[in-house]
Amino acid sequence: MKKRSFRTFWHLFRGYWNSEHKWRARGLLAFVIGLNFASVYLLVRINSWYNEFYNALQQYAQGSFWPLVGEFTALAFLYIIIAVYAIYLRQMLQIRWRTWMTDRYLAGWMQHQVYYRLQVLGSDTDNPDQRISEDINQFVSLTLQLLLGFLKQLTTLGAFGVVLWNLSGAFTVPLGSHEFVIYGYMFWFSLVYSVLGTVGAHLVGRRLIGLNFDQQRYEADFRFNMMRVRENSESVAFYRGEDAENVGFKERFARVISNYWQLMRQTKLLNFYVNGYAQLAIIVPLVLAAPRYFGGEMALGGLMQTVSAFGRVQDALSYFVESYDTIAQLAAVIRRLSTFTEHMEQAQALEDGVAHEQSAAGGESALALSGLDVALPDGRQLMQDCTVTLPAGSRVLVTGTSGAGKSTLLRTLAGIWPYGSGQVTIGQGSRALFLPQRPYLPLGSLRRALAYPRTVAGTDEELAAALRDVGLERLVGDLDRIDDWSRILSLGEQQRLAFARVLLVKPQWVFLDEATSALDEPREQEMYELLKKRLPGLSIVSVGHRSTLFAQHEEELHLTGDGGWTLQPISG
Repeated sequence: MKKRSFRTFWHLFRGYWNSEHKWRARGLLAFVIGLNFASVYLLVRINSWYNEFYNALQQYAQGSFWPLVGEFTALAFLYIIIAVYAIYLRQMLQIRWRTWMTDRYLAGWMQHQVYYRLQVLGSDTDNPDQRISEDINQFVSLTLQLLLGFLKQLTTLGAFGVVLWNLSGAFTVPLGSHEFVIYGYMFWFSLVYSVLGTVGAHLVGRRLIGLNFDQQRYEADFRFNMMRVRENSESVAFYRGEDAENVGFKERFARVISNYWQLMRQTKLLNFYVNGYAQLAIIVPLVLAAPRYFGGEMALGGLMQTVSAFGRVQDALSYFVESYDTIAQLAAVIRRLSTFTEHMEQAQALEDGVAHEQSAAGGESALALSGLDVALPDGRQLMQDCTVTLPAGSRVLVTGTSGAGKSTLLRTLAGIWPYGSGQVTIGQGSRALFLPQRPYLPLGSLRRALAYPRTVAGTDEELAAALRDVGLERLVGDLDRIDDWSRILSLGEQQRLAFARVLLVKPQWVFLDEATSALDEPREQEMYELLKKRLPGLSIVSVGHRSTLFAQHEEELHLTGDGGWTLQPISG
């Protein structure tokens, strides 16, 4: 990895190990590492067993055969137990680490409306859901796999390197009238062979990092496109948009397949290299040890022990060659998580130009705008120097042409629009509720959808009364029914459900962004009259285009779209 990639990896890696769970995590990791060390020790014992066993076979020592088989059985059984629990505890550590990272990323994504600000900023963070659900899991899994594998192979190299050095003896190379003696020559050959193999693997497989990154992105885009169709199935069906959607599917799937073909070709080259490298490593130790064996300096058991030790050393030194594809996947995951982290930090660091404050306790629930400026990300002003005070019980209709900034003004009042300046002050303890044009209905029961954004619903009687008030009495018996209510209810019914939420929350201020656009005019009037009747002190700020809305409001805040605005009473 490059230096910057390592810094990025360390930034992602260190959080959990320095968290409030650090001692439990470090202890579990140390125990897993200890099990891996124990398994290496048993492999060394089994390697020594090879010497005794094959020497016994060569000498036809039948009396030693069954005791040696028994010894191997005990060593193998113990090795199996250690290997199984090393994997089991590693998976336990993986679950805990993933849980911590997922909680952290979810909190960061939801805090300060980062999930919304990422869209406002127009960042290139695609599919944050995939990055939280899949990329974190892959990061944890691949990191533990590579880290523990590296430590195990390092231990194996140390243990079997000593064994191989002792078994290799000396190799004499004649150079003219002189002789050059290489001690532990098989170890040195294994080292040189592995270094060359690692360099070759990097040259052959380095393109896999970028290809894996693109593959994950294209797969997520293809899946997200299908999710969009499912979420907007009625609109697609009305438009008869199947052909257009199929074109979009095929375009995105073509990117998936095209990149996968490149991934296949590059993987094929790497597999040719890795498998050829591995097969050559099988015959090399036999060729190197053959002179000493046929010269009588080494028995059959020593030959087999040497071959086994050479294989272990070779596996340890070749770890990065055989793990290159895994390293490439990890590098792609790190790249995706790091960009996601950077964009979330940018969104969190984006300061709100508009200050939101609460007035002194005991004051009225008035809404005061002081020197309020509202702008677009490109700097274009939608409202300039707006200073007004709306007393409790105000009913204000926000008007203006399309694009004048009506909805953006409501976003500013809600505190989710960062582009602007000035101050918004509301009475201390005053609750405000914002109703968008298309209400959000979370997955789950109707009770949960009705109580949203609260996590705890009211009593059954309160919920039933609210449904009856808005004309949805047929749903009273379905409070605990779990379904996709955004699909079952029409947009008009969803908007009436949003008015039921107002009755349950009982806010001091409610802001409606074309929240009655799907209702007919009599039903619209009925909803406004319902709020006036049930919540007589409620203050209302509405955005809408219908002329009938003037009858439900007392003042008009008109936006010209170029920064100008006027506030005037509604006559008649």
